[in-house]
Amino acid sequence: MSTVMDIYDPQLYVDGPIHETLAGLRRAQPVYWQDMPDEPGYWAILKHADVAHVARNPTLFSAEIGGVVLENQPPERLEMTKNMLLMMDPPRHTGYRKPLAEHFKARVVGDMENRVRELTRALLENVDGELEFVHDVAGVLPSQVVGGLFGIPPQDWPDIRRWAEQSTSQQDPELLGDFDVTAELTNMAIYAIQFAMQRRTEAPHADLTSLILAGNFGGKAMSDIEFGSFFTQLVTAGNDTTKTMLSSGLQLLLEHPDQLKALREDPSLIPGAVEEILRYGNPLHYFRRTATADTEIRGVPIKSGDKVAMWYTSANRDEDVFADSQQFDIRRNPNPHLSFGLAQHFCLGVHLARLEGRVFFEELLARFPDIEQTGAPRRIRSNLNNGLKSLPIRLSR
Repeated sequence: MSTVMDIYDPQLYVDGPIHETLAGLRRAQPVYWQDMPDEPGYWAILKHADVAHVARNPTLFSAEIGGVVLENQPPERLEMTKNMLLMMDPPRHTGYRKPLAEHFKARVVGDMENRVRELTRALLENVDGELEFVHDVAGVLPSQVVGGLFGIPPQDWPDIRRWAEQSTSQQDPELLGDFDVTAELTNMAIYAIQFAMQRRTEAPHADLTSLILAGNFGGKAMSDIEFGSFFTQLVTAGNDTTKTMLSSGLQLLLEHPDQLKALREDPSLIPGAVEEILRYGNPLHYFRRTATADTEIRGVPIKSGDKVAMWYTSANRDEDVFADSQQFDIRRNPNPHLSFGLAQHFCLGVHLARLEGRVFFEELLARFPDIEQTGAPRRIRSNLNNGLKSLPIRLSR
C-alpha cells in the first residue's frame, strides 16, 4: 500500500531536511510521486543508484526541456537561462563546457590557493566577538573569490553577491522582500553583458572573463548575451553553494564538538571533513530533469514529459551506500556523495569549492581557539536550497 507524504512544501524545510520522512520513502517508495499545487507533480528519485542513473542518461532525462527546478518557468525565464550550462543537454552542453574545463582542473585551481588564503585571512582579520556568521563571514568569501576569478572590480563584489543571493531566495518571503527575481537576474546579466563589451575593447587580462571571450564554444565565439547567462550561473553557483557549505559546515562542527576538537588537533582531517559536510549538509536538495520518452525506474512507469527530481538530500543518506548514513563522520571513507552532481553535469567548480572549504576551515580554526554558538540558527524557507540564513556565533581569539 502506497504512503502519501508531502515532500514539496517549502515550509517543511524550515526546521531542517525531512530525513526521517525520506528514509521511510527510500524503504517503501524510492520512486515517489509528489503532487504540486496548480501544475503537474513530479517523480522524486530517492536512491543513490537511481539518481546516478538519471544523471548519466541526459538523452532520456533532459535538463534543457523544462529546466532544473520543479516549478514550470514562464517562457521569458527559460529564454533568459537557456545559455546556462546547467540548463543544457549534450552535445550543446559539451561544446560549451569543454573549452572551460581545462581552466578548472585541480592543478590550475591549486595555483589559486595563495589568493584564496589571502582573502580568507583578510576577512577573518576583520571579524571578532559576536556576529551573524552567514551574512558577515560565509557569504563574503565566495563572492570575493568568484569576483576575482572573473576580474570583476572589487567595488562591484557586493552587487554580485546581492544579485546571487536574491536569485536563490525566491521561496523565502523574508529574504526576498520586494525584490523581483526575474529583474535581479536580468540586472546581473546586463552587468555581465556590459562588462564583456568593455573587456572586448581592452587587451586580454589574466582572468576567466578574457579566457571565455577568447574561447571557441560550439564552433563559435561566445556572444555578449551568452556570456551574460553563463556569468549569471557561475557567479550564483559559486556564491550560494559555497556560502552554504561554510555556514552549514561550522554549524555541524559546533554540533559535534568531538569532531571539531579532532580537526583542531589534526588539520590534515579537514579535506575529509569538507566532503562529509557536503554529504551531510548538501547545499541543494534536488535538480530536476524531464523525461523525453516513456521509461521506468525500479519498475515504476515514467511517462514522456514527466518531471523527475534527483533528490540529493535523500541519495546522500542512502543506507545501501553509506554506513551509519544518518551520522556525521569527518573520517568517512569512501564518501561518494552526490552534492557535486554526476556525469556531464558534474560541478565545473568542484576543485575551487574544495579549495575554499579547506583553506577557510584551516584559517578559521587556527585563528579562533574558541567558537561558540550564541543563538538558534534559522534556515532558508526552500525546497531547493538547503541552507542557513542566520547563525549567531561568538569568535574569541
